[in-house]
Amino acid sequence: MNKPTDNPADPFKKALAEATRVIADDPEIEISYSIDPSALTGEAMRLPQVSRRMTRDEVLLARGTADAFALRHKYHDNATHARYRPSGEIARELYEAMEIARCEAVGARAMPGTAGNIDALIAAEAARKGYAGAREASDVPLAAAAGYLVRHLATGRALPPGADNAMSLWRGFIEEQAADTLDGLDEALADQGAFARLARKVISDLGYADQLGDDPDMEDDDAQDQNAESEDDAPESYGEEEQPDSDDTDASPEQDQQDSQDAAQAQVSADDMADMEMGEDSELPEGEAPLEPPPGAAPSDADPGYKVFSPEFDEEISAADLADPAELERLRAYLDQQLDPLKGAVGRLANKLQRRLQAQQSRSWEFDLEEGILDAGRLARVVANPTTPLSFKVEKDTEFRDTVVTLLLDNSGSMRGRPISIAAICADVLARTLERCDVKVEILGFTTRAWKGGQSRERWLAEGRAQAPGRLNDLRHIIYKSADAPWRRARANLGLMMKEGLLKENIDGEALEWAHRRMMARPEARKILMVISDGAPVDDSTLSVNTANYLEKHLRDVIAMVERRKAVELIAIGIGHDVTRYYQRAVTITDVEQLAGAMTEQLAGLFDKDPRARARMIGIKKAS
Repeated sequence: MNKPTDNPADPFKKALAEATRVIADDPEIEISYSIDPSALTGEAMRLPQVSRRMTRDEVLLARGTADAFALRHKYHDNATHARYRPSGEIARELYEAMEIARCEAVGARAMPGTAGNIDALIAAEAARKGYAGAREASDVPLAAAAGYLVRHLATGRALPPGADNAMSLWRGFIEEQAADTLDGLDEALADQGAFARLARKVISDLGYADQLGDDPDMEDDDAQDQNAESEDDAPESYGEEEQPDSDDTDASPEQDQQDSQDAAQAQVSADDMADMEMGEDSELPEGEAPLEPPPGAAPSDADPGYKVFSPEFDEEISAADLADPAELERLRAYLDQQLDPLKGAVGRLANKLQRRLQAQQSRSWEFDLEEGILDAGRLARVVANPTTPLSFKVEKDTEFRDTVVTLLLDNSGSMRGRPISIAAICADVLARTLERCDVKVEILGFTTRAWKGGQSRERWLAEGRAQAPGRLNDLRHIIYKSADAPWRRARANLGLMMKEGLLKENIDGEALEWAHRRMMARPEARKILMVISDGAPVDDSTLSVNTANYLEKHLRDVIAMVERRKAVELIAIGIGHDVTRYYQRAVTITDVEQLAGAMTEQLAGLFDKDPRARARMIGIKKAS
């Protein structure tokens, strides 16, 4: 029986989330509800908020959005999409709209019930954009009309009135120019690659051939010819390290070009990197010997080929500067109230960690002293002669290196709701616990300043849309608590994570590198960096104009650099997603309520001096 305070919309949200996972054929996909714009990013889906009132429009919009995203997740392949994506803006918009329509049409054929739900979504979007009142073709984007037409032809369903009006304004022009090409729609619909080629032909028929860019199929033919020619000159055998990487056989031409540049730059700087690794542990960027000035030109120490279009709009900011004190206190009170049932369990785990740390800090004795605590082993001698010297002992501190722990929290939109709340309260309790043990703690967060690019993307558009511009969004790196600040001063800052609109996209590689640089500047002898995330790096703006694995590759490069240098001990906790594919030391939790236990056990394992116990704690699993 529901409690009086339960949200009556929660059962509907839960049922919709489960149904969406079934349609998407992915039981692991993360689903959240928000007033922020709906989005599908990687393994996370953000749906429209459903209020307690559960109005008909809210329910229909949520169901339609969920079905549309689920079908795109099921039937869409990012690598194939990126391979055929045109370079010009109008051509790219046409290509995107037709691919969305393809996924929805394939889903409607397999699961007819989804079609009606998506009709509600289309009707809401058309009403919001005013398509019902459009009188001229110029009042409606050509891409929108093309997407509607593809869906109509593929499913045979009538469109909602506003969308039907938008399609009708352009239908004559589209069919006049591309009727022959559209005749092959049925045959290509189920094959994304074939459909992408058909979509490019439609774009060419409509007069935008100059925006298509190079033909990827033609480039493949050229590459095969070049490989055939190079085989004649190739050595008869290769060493193990010279073998080409078989994982690259399915990569797109753009990715091949980027990987070639990365490999060339890595080869040029290999000797410098080797020399640097032989030097001091605190290998700061200024210790490198770059081939060209200025020394700080590369945005990443881990990968010289990683590019940032414009760092001008990035920000590193204190949490106190993102909200006024009254709002922070209100958000902190909300956080405490929301997570009050968990505080007991988290507190017990924190006490357990504190006992383990203190046991290692004070676990030995000095004997034969003139004063201190009476040594029970010498009690008989003292009784016989009370003036006997050297009968006392004193507990002494063992060598316990001064330590700093950094918690790096993923502040992306997919963490919204219970995951970010649990992460915030666990960071809070852990900071208090470690502070009692004289271990300094820094709490950092990372996200972006905007959805889908922000000012960086606007500048890129204004400057002519350069190819492969690199990272194309504005970073926001948040300092919730610096290592030197006492917990009582930073307590309210953690409430900022509850602020609506703060959590956006996540660029993990640069955030990890930022946290690593901050730790390297610290004087402590031991440095531990714990990353809490719920999946791979995702930024739509960056991935739409670079190779599909651009951000993931950089994250792997940064992790490899941190683990190679060994100045910082790196561990990670994945919430609902397996992060062991990135980090050597990592655990995955399926329920966010397990986070407190995972954090304390991970840290306890690191502080444990027994290597076998530490291996058990950090969850290192050897492949059999």
